[in-house]
Amino acid sequence: MDINAIMRVLPHRYPFLLIDRIVEHTPKERIVAVKNVTMNEPFFAGHFEGYPIMPGVLVVEAMAQAGGVLLMSAIPDPQTKLLFFAGIEKARFRQPVVPGDQLRIEVDVKAWRMNAGRMEGKAFVGTKRVAEALISCVVVPRKPAAEAG
Repeated sequence: MDINAIMRVLPHRYPFLLIDRIVEHTPKERIVAVKNVTMNEPFFAGHFEGYPIMPGVLVVEAMAQAGGVLLMSAIPDPQTKLLFFAGIEKARFRQPVVPGDQLRIEVDVKAWRMNAGRMEGKAFVGTKRVAEALISCVVVPRKPAAEAG
C-alpha cells in the first residue's frame, strides 16, 4: 500500500502523516509500515539543535497510525469514522530515531470490537527495537467539517 492508498484510509496529512508505506497487512491481525525519517521533518527544527532526534511521542503516533490503517480497513463505512487514542501503556524508548533512519513499525491486534481496540506496537531501525507500546483506541463518528468547529 503506497502513500496515496494510506491517505484514502487515514485523515492525517502533512506534517502529521507519519507512515509512508504499508509492506505487510493481514486484516484484523497485523500490519507492518515504514516511515522514512528525513532531516526535512518539521519537528527536527527544535528537537534538538545540534542533535536531531524524532520525538518518542511521534514514534508512538506512527504506531497508532499504522494500527489505524489496519483497523479502519475492518470498519464498515470508514470514511464516516475516526479512530482516537484511548490509552498508551508500557511505552518504552530504547534508542533515538535520527534523520536517515528507516523506521519499521509492526502492529499486532490484541483485542478488537467494532467500536474499540487494543494493539501492540513495536518500532525498529534495522534489527534494533527502538520503541514499543500498548495502544488502546476507540472508534467515533466523523463530524462533517461544518459541525466540527
